[in-house]
Amino acid sequence: MAFSEFRPLDEKVLIEYIKATPSLASKLGNKFDNLTIKEVGDGNLNFVFIVVGSSGSFVIKQALPYIRCIGESWPMTKERAYFEALALKEHGSLSPDHVPEVYHFDRTMSLIGMHYLEPPHIILRKGLIAGVEYPLLADHMSDYIAKTLFFTSLLYHNTTDHKKAVAEFCGNVELCRLTEQVVFSDPYKVSQYNRWTSPYLDSDAEAVQGDNALKLEVAELKSLFCERAQALVHGDLHTGSVMVTHESTQVIDPEFAFYGPMGFDIGAFLGNLILAFYAQDGHANDQNDRKAYKAWILRTIENTWNLFDRKFLALWDANKDSGDAYLPAIYNNPELVQLVQKKFITDLLHDTLGFGAAKMIRRIVGVAHVEDFESIADASKRAGCERRALELAKLLLKERKKFQDINEVISAILQHQ
Repeated sequence: MAFSEFRPLDEKVLIEYIKATPSLASKLGNKFDNLTIKEVGDGNLNFVFIVVGSSGSFVIKQALPYIRCIGESWPMTKERAYFEALALKEHGSLSPDHVPEVYHFDRTMSLIGMHYLEPPHIILRKGLIAGVEYPLLADHMSDYIAKTLFFTSLLYHNTTDHKKAVAEFCGNVELCRLTEQVVFSDPYKVSQYNRWTSPYLDSDAEAVQGDNALKLEVAELKSLFCERAQALVHGDLHTGSVMVTHESTQVIDPEFAFYGPMGFDIGAFLGNLILAFYAQDGHANDQNDRKAYKAWILRTIENTWNLFDRKFLALWDANKDSGDAYLPAIYNNPELVQLVQKKFITDLLHDTLGFGAAKMIRRIVGVAHVEDFESIADASKRAGCERRALELAKLLLKERKKFQDINEVISAILQHQ
């Protein structure tokens, strides 16, 4: 082992660490003369270093014992790196084309060494702000989501293996509690961490905090989030956790991973695409009104869900003798299987809309906002975009069980633009 106790990394410590770690040194061909090391962690929580040598490259990610964007006043477990490494390996084995390979994990140092996604890979959120179309995004993301959720659920697992896996990830309690706070609690009460585009959204934030119907629905979603160990979810699958080129889609940063409701992942991804849709008017200009791009985002939302639905059911059909959820001896005729699948997918759509809406609301009146809106310089224009997204999110959250398919969701988005 390179170090016997935790030390925050800097460039000098990192070089020393790499030299003492064969699984990393070998990726650089054991050549250390002309390494370039760049710290790029622009997130809220971690150090991220890109290490490039003449014979190879990788990324090093280190979890700190506090929330980086707030500082030592908000402590945070370093153990999240363990769960991130575990989830990367598990999801990577199920969807190897869309998850970067892990080369090295060090629990003492809370450190992961993994495949470097070279340029032109960029964070999807930045591509959406720039108005770039990614023709394979819906296909790739539906593939990743369908495989990771199906193969870690009781549709595939037996209950013994499932409970073991759930127990392992139960240890990631602190990051789950962070989600409980920032997604399901803070936006609905007075909290020192909440912020919004003031004064424009003052009454909107107040309305959220005084909305009884909304609070009833959020309570139901919170209890689903806390109690339903349905599959191994990424836990933070927004457009900032996906790196893309026109040909490649890679899901990163699953440090919030745990066994939770499937709809939490799908909702996070689709909810962030909806936020991107509403932000477009703030990025439009005389040269580009962004109308065609908004239409592309809506198609991507629709295709992601429809492809997921098709792929997930295909996995179910191909593995119907596996898993303890629906035993073939009971679900023993095609008509019954079809009824079960239809109910499962409809319930999942409703969960997806609820969680997606909750994720949207917290990004507008909660602690951590999204660059899609934040990069709109004109505050009144930004607030207008945010208000439309907020109104839709409230509708989706309260009325989610009335939607029968994704086309009805697209219609609702268009009505609120």
